Amino acid sequence: MVKQVRAARTRQSLVRAAAEVFAADGYALASLPVISRRAGVSAGALHFHFASKDALAAEVESAAADWVRELAERCREENGARLQLLMRTMSGLLLAVAGDPVVRAGFRLGADPSRKSGAAMLGLWHRCVRELVLQAQSAGELAEGVCPDGVTATVVAATVGLEMAAAMAAAADGAVDGATAGAIGGAMGAAEDGVGGGAAGGAVDGVRAGAGGGAVDGGWLPAGLVEQFWSLVLPGLAASPERALEWMPPRT
Repeated sequence: MVKQVRAARTRQSLVRAAAEVFAADGYALASLPVISRRAGVSAGALHFHFASKDALAAEVESAAADWVRELAERCREENGARLQLLMRTMSGLLLAVAGDPVVRAGFRLGADPSRKSGAAMLGLWHRCVRELVLQAQSAGELAEGVCPDGVTATVVAATVGLEMAAAMAAAADGAVDGATAGAIGGAMGAAEDGVGGGAAGGAVDGVRAGAGGGAVDGGWLPAGLVEQFWSLVLPGLAASPERALEWMPPRT
């Protein structure tokens, strides 16, 4: 039993360390020796759990995908306007990308041309967004003539772009403290609503670390960019732009 617990902890440490390296350096530049040293385990222990770098990357993607699946499930259970929920869900995902290297690495690995993973994370996020957009259309929240597929593509592309901006900010400025990340979460309407809260378990724990204090691993970008995106997009896609703009979180 003790050996099993130790093995599980070692595996979790490896996944976490690998996510940090993949998120910072990308798949091609990441090396197993660097990952094993970061996890504090021997090369032999790493190879006992993962036969290759690709297997380790797949495990990171799987852990990140679990978080997105939980986020999608929370979406299905929420009541209220679908466009408003879409805004909060996007904010919750971006907060997770900023606060958890596993979620961040999952996105980076999914978009990495050097891998052949089929962009699992992006596919999951695309399906989540499309489901909400179609629900918004059924509820009469989309303006006449607005294409659901076009809205879905726009939101997914914006999410990826903002994630890249966050990564660039992290590289330029270093880590953002918990107070700042918590303020961002509140400004985006994610922290109190809990749409992106919680974790799928295992390696994806601590996603919402910023809201509770402590250092947030990674970087972030001003919440104003998220607000600007929606203030530009909502008037063109919402059946009632004035009402939709009321859903925008207040500036802080």
